[in-house]
Amino acid sequence: MGKRKTELVQPPKVKFSAKEVKRQWPLLIWAAIFFAYGIVFHYIPLAGWIMAFQNYKPKNGLFHSKWIGMEKFKFLFSDKNFILDIRNTLAMGVLNLVSTFIMAILFAILLNELRSRIGKKSVQTISYLPHFLSWIIVTGILHDALSASGIVNELLGYLGQSPINFFAETKYFWGIVAFANVWKETGWNAIIYLAAITSIDPNLYEAAEIDGAGRWGKIRHITLPSLRPTIMILLLMNIGWILNAGFEVQYILGNGLVKRVSETIDIYTLTWGISQNDYSLGTAAGIFRSAVSIALILISNYVARKTGEDKLF
Repeated sequence: MGKRKTELVQPPKVKFSAKEVKRQWPLLIWAAIFFAYGIVFHYIPLAGWIMAFQNYKPKNGLFHSKWIGMEKFKFLFSDKNFILDIRNTLAMGVLNLVSTFIMAILFAILLNELRSRIGKKSVQTISYLPHFLSWIIVTGILHDALSASGIVNELLGYLGQSPINFFAETKYFWGIVAFANVWKETGWNAIIYLAAITSIDPNLYEAAEIDGAGRWGKIRHITLPSLRPTIMILLLMNIGWILNAGFEVQYILGNGLVKRVSETIDIYTLTWGISQNDYSLGTAAGIFRSAVSIALILISNYVARKTGEDKLF
């Protein structure tokens, strides 16, 4: 028998022609609008990064401010407060990532296991609602619930426990921030996992049931492996946001008693860039955060490629 040559079927190439442009002109217009939006609001403002290398003064502008090189970056890494803010940002970023990521997956799986269609829709709708609340409202609810006369301390008193001043002890602050993010975003983050679950072939579940698998067996051997590509892609994307630990929660709930653990790079940037009118230092702190985020994405994507997992690029 002769050897067969395996030929890969390549998708047909779309030729760029006036006819093709005429056929797809609505899509091209929308693409051009979003492309222009990205250029105007995301790339052109990067020119302002030059402030980090200047002793920027608004009256002098970007072209006439004194050039000082890396002086602002040297000041950043010699400032103990900034080093502490890096620690706080990383700690809260990792806690937020782990807690919201795991809870979204668990919530999607549990919601998928509900047999009542009405119950599933009701729970799903209720879980979405916190996402649409502003952080001002969310932190207000948290503050009222955890205050000295709040419902949490009332329950502790009912159980015979002493009340806790949650906003006066540093050991509680990171947990409060993580809980706030889980409560606000779990339902919304679970949407993409629910969509991935619904795309799983039902025949796989039927085959597993024939083999004697129960609910846990189906979740372990079918649902979770099928979700693995989605989980990996979202994990890689979210790793880049670790240093975006938040601003509103820390700024609103923070106070002098917990300042040592509540301040983040964003608050540092606000303090120096706006309150102290040192725009150059604030810009330098922002550049550092962006550089670390890009590095985290590149490293995690490289690790995913080397381990054979799904990757971003």
